[in-house]
Amino acid sequence: MTQPLRFGVLVLPNTDYAAQAQRWQQVEALGFDSLWDCDHFVNPYQPTQTWFEGWTLLAAMATQTTRVRIGTLITSAVFRNPAFLARQALTVDHISGGRLELGLGTGASGHDPSYPMTGINDYPPAERVARFREVVEIVDQMLRNPVTTYQGDYYKVNEVTMNPAPVQQPRPPLTLAALGPKTIRIAAQYADTWNFYPSRGLSLDEAITETRQRNELFDRYCAEIGRDRQTIRRSLLLLNTFAKMDSPEVFTDTISRYHEIGISEFIIYYPATDNQLPDFECIASETIPSLRVE
Repeated sequence: MTQPLRFGVLVLPNTDYAAQAQRWQQVEALGFDSLWDCDHFVNPYQPTQTWFEGWTLLAAMATQTTRVRIGTLITSAVFRNPAFLARQALTVDHISGGRLELGLGTGASGHDPSYPMTGINDYPPAERVARFREVVEIVDQMLRNPVTTYQGDYYKVNEVTMNPAPVQQPRPPLTLAALGPKTIRIAAQYADTWNFYPSRGLSLDEAITETRQRNELFDRYCAEIGRDRQTIRRSLLLLNTFAKMDSPEVFTDTISRYHEIGISEFIIYYPATDNQLPDFECIASETIPSLRVE
């Protein structure tokens, strides 16, 4: 059975602080279920653009909102020590009153200037995935337990304590971004929500086919580890939303087709230009409410 629909918005941290607060408050007032920022050191495509750090901004936006779920989409596993990341997540869970969705992924490689700028290693794919698994395991254990010891190939923690416990029990939910077989297996094992996006350049029909194939792989991994696939939410980041879905009819058709194959959370970008705001507000106030009751 497909889970109830949820809709979220990813707000890029590329404005001044006052505008960030206004956008987050606007999105919450429009009735969206979740709000997200991202975790790049700079905008990968415009490195000199105004840009705020993800977790600091997320903590601030927790104080500017009251109801909406908040999270990072996604935090790169290689950017931070996992123990410090778990402590950051614990802190934001308290600041937000238990509204944190902890988004984790391997992080973008190759084209992201964050790596050469900061000196962080742009690890090869196999090591990146292995580090991702260890980070997920450490964060999962630390947010569940008052004391954690973990010895991995890349990371270790020794009798690390967590006090207070998270507001959300047994821990804040994990949203794990996964596109390929190795990371999808990790998501099947640990995620409360599995997030992904369609490959760029696909038609809707092609993207639906790709999503079916990913779903089948995810379901197979869940069966192999004995996990109920119905307990894990499936979340899709819709790329270039208003370039491709600039009418309620197209938006409704797109959401409905994905929902039919098990996708229950849809995250769209906050409009890149002011002339897209009317479509955004129309979809929020009219189209999404009608989709929720179908």
